[in-house]
Amino acid sequence: MPEQQVHACEKTESEAFFRRMHIYRQCVIVSRDYRIRRVVSIQDVERGYFFMEEFTQVFEAITNQTFSEGKENANMDGGTPLGKLNQFASLTSKWYTDHALLSTEVRKAEEKNFIYIHDKDYYPTGTTTCCQIPLGKLLKSGFHTGHGFIRPPKTIGTAMSLASIILQANQNMQHGGQAFACFDHDLAPYVRSTYDDFRKNISSNLPEEEQDSIAWKRTENAVFQACEAFIHNANSMHSRGGGQVPFVSINYGTDISVEGRVLIKQLLLATQAGLGRGETPIFPIQIFKVKDGISGKPEDPNYDLFQLAAETTGKRLFPNFSFLDAPFNKQYDQGTPESEVAYMGCRTRVMGNIHGEETTTGRGNLSFTSLNLPGMALEANGDRKAFFELLEEMSEVVIAQLLSRFEFQAKRKAEEFPFLYSQGVWRGGEMLERYDTLEEVLKQGTLSMGFIGLAEALIVLTGKHHGESEEAWELGKEMISWMRGKMDQALEKYKLNFSLLATPAEGLSGKFTAKDRKKWGTIPRVTDKSYYTNSFHIPVHAAISIEEKIKREAPFHEMCNAGHITYIELDGNASANPQAVLQIVNLMRKNNVGYGSINHPVDRCKSCGYGGVIGEACPQCGEENQTNIERIRRITGYLVGDLNRWNSAKREEETKRVKHSW
Repeated sequence: MPEQQVHACEKTESEAFFRRMHIYRQCVIVSRDYRIRRVVSIQDVERGYFFMEEFTQVFEAITNQTFSEGKENANMDGGTPLGKLNQFASLTSKWYTDHALLSTEVRKAEEKNFIYIHDKDYYPTGTTTCCQIPLGKLLKSGFHTGHGFIRPPKTIGTAMSLASIILQANQNMQHGGQAFACFDHDLAPYVRSTYDDFRKNISSNLPEEEQDSIAWKRTENAVFQACEAFIHNANSMHSRGGGQVPFVSINYGTDISVEGRVLIKQLLLATQAGLGRGETPIFPIQIFKVKDGISGKPEDPNYDLFQLAAETTGKRLFPNFSFLDAPFNKQYDQGTPESEVAYMGCRTRVMGNIHGEETTTGRGNLSFTSLNLPGMALEANGDRKAFFELLEEMSEVVIAQLLSRFEFQAKRKAEEFPFLYSQGVWRGGEMLERYDTLEEVLKQGTLSMGFIGLAEALIVLTGKHHGESEEAWELGKEMISWMRGKMDQALEKYKLNFSLLATPAEGLSGKFTAKDRKKWGTIPRVTDKSYYTNSFHIPVHAAISIEEKIKREAPFHEMCNAGHITYIELDGNASANPQAVLQIVNLMRKNNVGYGSINHPVDRCKSCGYGGVIGEACPQCGEENQTNIERIRRITGYLVGDLNRWNSAKREEETKRVKHSW
């Protein structure tokens, strides 16, 4: 019987549809509810039948899974009620996206395992990815979260409590991370007002100098407690979908005022102190901005805080470091906090803007889709010309898909995201009326094409990766430079902020590989492991020096203007050698890395509280039960205290991480 089509809003008495009418109605009910007029074919209806049958089995599996089984995302407890509900919603939402919102070309590219649409389950909601929230603006003017107006704070304790509320409120408007770009500058006024309160209550009989000293000591204590509360809130507010805590990032380090310096110092000290029993905080992801004239040299006013940041990294893995003097970051710096580049913790960077001010604050990424470079290299059978032809084709598919998603997002109404727009979190949002569409304000955001597995793709194309071969390194730079050029062309053609992202892949690193192994078999150094190497990184198992790894990865930072990061793996107890941390960070600066981080073991015995590197047993109390030993490691930009929460691909990747030496 030839395929027949019937409009989704019409009834039919066709005998061919009769036996499946119940599922047909299920397939189109969402379209009816949202007044989306689309055509449904018999194949769609058949697909819906299998959708229900297969999903019933999947739903049962989700219902019966335990905590340890629900771990695709290491930050989400997949076995909890909210975690399971999130999986139900995610599964059905992705199905709807596939069948109602994606083009045939995009679906084919996905089926061939060449592309991956991130956060596809959020696609039908029209959410954007992330935002650098204008904290100072919201605190100064006050804000409304839905029931009652919240007045501007008067003390640092209240200000940082409200910062937590702002993060929580905006997390429900977006599917990605939440960040503050100028944390120190934005909070410094409330350090001053706290000092003023203490100062006026000190006896005037004391000398002025002594009054000031007492007031500042009390202020420092209040700031420490405020920072401590903020850190605890960031690790305990399970307000994100699936029972997760918000993905919180904070950027700081360039405020040289007395108040700003107090804030930075106490934040670092509170981070060193850890949580209630000394645990290492998972959030916020902290980014210390390094800048000549501010903190980069011994004579700079915040150099002592730079040293303290290195010490804190050695103990707690945070802060990471951003480098404002890298040419591709420095070009935006106009001498104001708002013109300084800021990062999301995982690596996302939003700065260039053809529709307004080139600033990070009040802007974010709209969506991103990643390319499977090894998969395309395998499809091309290692032929470079065929690879670049396929890369061209898939890049066009991704650009079209990003545009289509943007158009879908742009048709949403401001009332659907009340806090994000009505409170002016997103740049220009406060100018929108309730029923206005979002196209003009969303133009402030970025559309990004990402990539994964440069190392494995180069092995297919040259026999070696870019950490072991000059030829492979040059080809790798050519590939990523070509992709950046493609995004620049899309920016000019479509007048939207297209950019190239060095993808932070957690679940994806294993998904691409598993499908390619099934398709191509086990290929040495490519599909013979359960993961592909993230973005442009040198493989984690490669024996390479610290300096060489930095030099090899540095050129890719400038090419990947939507985000980038370089990791260095250290062995032993980094807390005992903060100068080594400082030396590595300065090497990154010297080589024009934009954003960098240092990984090292951070272990803690829950039985006795010992902190340091722990082997099979605690060196202090002899505890051997591994459930009583917390091992903090970094995954895709954030920290996780239990390796059992990682998916299998990432667990294998962690076991193969080679420590980098000098």
